[in-house]
Amino acid sequence: MRACTLRYFSHKQHALESTLAILKPDLLADPRQVTQVENEIQRRFRVSQRKQVFWATKEAEEFYQEHHGKLFFNRLVGYMTSGPLIALALTGPHVISEWRLLMGQTRPPQMRVLKPETLRAKFGLTDTRNSFHGSDSVASARRELDFFFGSGSYDRFLKA
Repeated sequence: MRACTLRYFSHKQHALESTLAILKPDLLADPRQVTQVENEIQRRFRVSQRKQVFWATKEAEEFYQEHHGKLFFNRLVGYMTSGPLIALALTGPHVISEWRLLMGQTRPPQMRVLKPETLRAKFGLTDTRNSFHGSDSVASARRELDFFFGSGSYDRFLKA
């Protein structure tokens, strides 16, 4: 029985993750929407840290450097610097995939038909102005959380 218990706890600990969630400028234009979304997030996940920021162009370009040279890059940078955004460090079991499921895929018009319960279906406007961001892997979560909350954030949030 002891080996089974150890395996169970080991699996549960491995499943614990942190991720970055961003509430983008179009969502923040309506405080009621922000409250509604943050309440939903708090019901589902532990919010380890929250930060509201205004990005300069340089910060947006650095964060989205993997998209540099793509057709949508300048539009994305312009959008992300158009107003405040909220960065949330979320922690919980399988939080990366769970947050991405709650957000829905990138294209809000498709989500309204295919998955109307997702946040992007409810609040997103276009492919670029889709209201939310979420890390797509542990490696991305580590890099993105460090960007907003300082070096070592991922591991710090897991221990809190």
